[in-house]
Amino acid sequence: MVLNFLMDLLHTVLVNALVAAVPAVGFALLFNVPVQALPYVACGGAIARGLRTLFVQGAGMSIELSTLLAVSLFGMLGVWWARRLNAHPKVFTVAAIIPMIPGVPAYTSLMAILEISHQGFTPELWGIAVENGLKTFLLVGAMSVGLAAPGLLLYRGKPIV
Repeated sequence: MVLNFLMDLLHTVLVNALVAAVPAVGFALLFNVPVQALPYVACGGAIARGLRTLFVQGAGMSIELSTLLAVSLFGMLGVWWARRLNAHPKVFTVAAIIPMIPGVPAYTSLMAILEISHQGFTPELWGIAVENGLKTFLLVGAMSVGLAAPGLLLYRGKPIV
């Protein structure tokens, strides 16, 4: 029973990780990332999405919190890669987290708003629009804060205290 759960979890994490690597490289090419950094971007996209899937499926965390933790941990890895390869961390991190952008909740929210404008207000449509809009806002905010956190913590000019 536990072994089946672990095997299913591993399969889900690996599939999500591999699927996220492809658009990460595509967006890296779109952003003119150097060719020698593309394997790191692919690895980063896979790691970030894999971590988020692991936190959601394996630990039962909310998707918002798991996104914040996964992007923060990946941001630290991006800083380490940048120091090793003498590049800016955003070269590795920005394109790698783009596959985690919440497209379905954003689309659902906008479609509910369009339905409200065409059919009139109903509490059900308003609930769908607000719920998905807030989820989109929180996920994008978690990605932004998670991506900025390593830089804020590691590149401070003076101590926090």
